[in-house]
Amino acid sequence: MNLEVTQNKIIDFIRNETHKAGLSGAVLGISGGIDSALTATLTVKALGKDKVLGIHMPESGLTPTADSEDSKALADWLGIEFRTIDIGEIVSAFMDAVPESESADRLTKGNLKARVRMSLLYFHANQMNRMVMGTGNKTEILLGYFTKYGDGGVDLEPIGGLYKTEVWELSNRLGVPEALITKKPSAGLWAGQTDEDELGISYIKVDKVLRMLEQKEAPETILSTLGVSVEQLNSIMKRIERSEHKRKAAPIPETD
Repeated sequence: MNLEVTQNKIIDFIRNETHKAGLSGAVLGISGGIDSALTATLTVKALGKDKVLGIHMPESGLTPTADSEDSKALADWLGIEFRTIDIGEIVSAFMDAVPESESADRLTKGNLKARVRMSLLYFHANQMNRMVMGTGNKTEILLGYFTKYGDGGVDLEPIGGLYKTEVWELSNRLGVPEALITKKPSAGLWAGQTDEDELGISYIKVDKVLRMLEQKEAPETILSTLGVSVEQLNSIMKRIERSEHKRKAAPIPETD
C-alpha cells in the first residue's frame, strides 16, 4: 500500500461525499481507540477542525478512565470541538422500561449500548446539518465485528478499506499519538473485553488470512503458509459468512 496515495484518496472521499450531500461538517464518536483517532485525523484534514465534532460516550463504571483521557487528548491535539455524554443513565432507562432486560446476555446489552451511541451521533448530526463518520476498518467489516445499526449505522466509512494493520501504519505516518496506536483494541462493551481475545487470534494473523481469502487461496495453502490452526481459520470463514447480512441493505422481496 502506498500510504500517501491512500491518505489522499480518503481525504478526497470525505470532502467530496460531504459536499455532495450538502452537509456542513462531520460528527464522529471518539472512543479512545486507534480507529476513531485515525478517522478523526483524516476528517480534520478533509474538512478543517472547525467542522468536526468529536463525541466521547463512556459508560460510568465500565469505560476505563484512560479511554476518556485519551479521547480528550486526541481532541485537544486535533483542535476539534469535543463533548462527553455518559450513556449509563440512557441504557439504565431502557433496561428499566423493558421487563425482559434482566435476562439479557452481555452481547444483547452490548449491542444496545452501540445503538444508543449511534442515536446520539445522529441527534447531533441532524441538529448541526452534518455527516456521521463511521470508524470501522476493513477487518472488522469483513468479520462482522460491529453492531448492525449501532457502530455500523453511519453515513461514511472512511477507513473501511483499510485492514487493521494498515490503520496502524497510516496512523504512524500521520503522527497520531503513540499511546493510541499501542493500546489493545477493545469495543468497550463489557469489562475486560479485548478484540483479539474475543476473536481468538491476533489482528496481524487475521489480516494475513483475510488477504489470502481475498486472493482466493485454498484453505490448505493458508494453513500451511500462515501457521494458523484449523479452528482459527474456520472461525474466520464462519464470521464472514454469518455476517454477510450486516454488509448489505435489508433485502426486499420481488413483487412483480
